[in-house]
Amino acid sequence: MQPERSLRWEGCCNIRDLGGLPLEGGGETRFRVVVRADTLFTLSEAGWKALEAYGVRRIIDLRHENDERYEAPQFDVVQNPLANPGTFAEIDDLLADVGDPVDWRRRNYLFFLDRFADRFGRAVSAVAEVENGPVVVHCAGGVDRTGLVSALILRTVGVGVDTIAADYAESEANWAPWADEWIAEAPDETERGKRRMLTVMPPRAMRDVLVELEQEHGTVDGYLRDAGVDQGDLNRIRTRLRG
Repeated sequence: MQPERSLRWEGCCNIRDLGGLPLEGGGETRFRVVVRADTLFTLSEAGWKALEAYGVRRIIDLRHENDERYEAPQFDVVQNPLANPGTFAEIDDLLADVGDPVDWRRRNYLFFLDRFADRFGRAVSAVAEVENGPVVVHCAGGVDRTGLVSALILRTVGVGVDTIAADYAESEANWAPWADEWIAEAPDETERGKRRMLTVMPPRAMRDVLVELEQEHGTVDGYLRDAGVDQGDLNRIRTRLRG
């Protein structure tokens, strides 16, 4: 029986195993190698037990925006923030006049991939270093920073861009039950507009980002090597994640 890609760890709402995705040329990605998630700090006690039972060995935290720290010595935790404290204000200025959700996400993501290439490289290397057991990669919502790291990993192992884009877009349905309330809680219309954009996760946005990245660097491997990822790390990820 095929395992479920969507994982139900109590307290989180946007968790997926990167296994079970078709590879270009045949086969599919392996389960229990990489898991993408929203913030683990909302997990209940039962959620943490489910994570541990899944066999997780390493947690890669991509957030920068708070001082929460893990009290879970059984896990190897890697703190690898993919932004600086002032980055999001800069992004707000960059995107202030963009009204199309696809273009809004595309510009957003290309900015991050360019500005923080070395940190994306470190995130991918941190996944590659684990020889056995799943690695969980998470940020706050499990959409943007986690979505980009997941996309880079999936593309380098040979998953097609449309499949990666569809996986990315699954997060929209996961967050949909809370979207209206979150938008309504915004303190002003500017923030409401931003939140409306953040609740839309169009697959074309991720597809366009990957296409543009490959046009510039030849391949996603080329981007990651330029970002400091050793070829051995790329080979290890492919060996572990390819079924």
